[in-house]
Amino acid sequence: MKGEIIVPQEVKGERLDLFLLSQFPKFTRAYLKTLIENGSFKVGEKIVKAGLPLKAGMKITYEIEEAKPLDTKAEDVDFEIIFENKNLLVVNKPQGLVVHPCSSTKNNTLVNGLLAKVKDLSGINGTLRPGIVHRLDKNTSGLMLVAKNDIAHLSLAKQIQNKTCKRKYLALLEGNLKHEEGEITTQIGRNPKDRKKMAVLQQGGKEAITFYRVIKRFQKYCLVEFTLKTGRTHQIRVHASHLGHPVVGDDIYGKANKGLNGQLLHSYYIEFDEPSTTERLHFEASLPNYFEKFIEKLI
Repeated sequence: MKGEIIVPQEVKGERLDLFLLSQFPKFTRAYLKTLIENGSFKVGEKIVKAGLPLKAGMKITYEIEEAKPLDTKAEDVDFEIIFENKNLLVVNKPQGLVVHPCSSTKNNTLVNGLLAKVKDLSGINGTLRPGIVHRLDKNTSGLMLVAKNDIAHLSLAKQIQNKTCKRKYLALLEGNLKHEEGEITTQIGRNPKDRKKMAVLQQGGKEAITFYRVIKRFQKYCLVEFTLKTGRTHQIRVHASHLGHPVVGDDIYGKANKGLNGQLLHSYYIEFDEPSTTERLHFEASLPNYFEKFIEKLI
């Protein structure tokens, strides 16, 4: 798909990505940003940033590669569907399940399982991630939203972007937090010493805001509810480590636990507007058995 757009007078000063969002309503802002960064959209034949302020008369050219046929096979994968209607699913992802195929994991992912259980999935995020509106780390369990059509996908993604979709997590932390509740606001970006990890940065990165509330204290641990205001990669795990109390079992930002297969972090609550009816929906998922058993040993 090729073409060009001349920036009209009335949008002078608007960001490039926001302007393109109005021109390509089927694309998410995140997807458009990726296309801009990859050079699919150019201004004056130059690759620019998504936040470029526009001027009247600017020429935007674009060349977007057509979507390729899905090269991911349907497989029988174990996960629970909490809710399903014509627009979306709410699934409960178990610990250890990768969300979508990648270079290291091409099979037995949540996407493979979705293709086996669901006929229609949105395609906005590209061929490797059909229906996936947001993600959870491999060893984080809990609730996720999956879109069954592009209109629902756009609605759900916009709710996450506008912070009207509420997501709450439960985590068991090493040690005890000083305060009963609070807000953590930092900048999070790639760790300059290890690009596979995220880190709190003094300069650069993106703003990350997390609210926390202590649910129960134990001698050497505390059970904490985290509410996301932003959704940065590994945000809760990075913020917990930043406080000096990493999530139990987190071998990247804390330390591994021989009795666990990963961090004790669970997405237990999600609340959002149904895309068609705008009815406010909310769902909860109990802690997994291994999480509950670990806590029982502390009592």
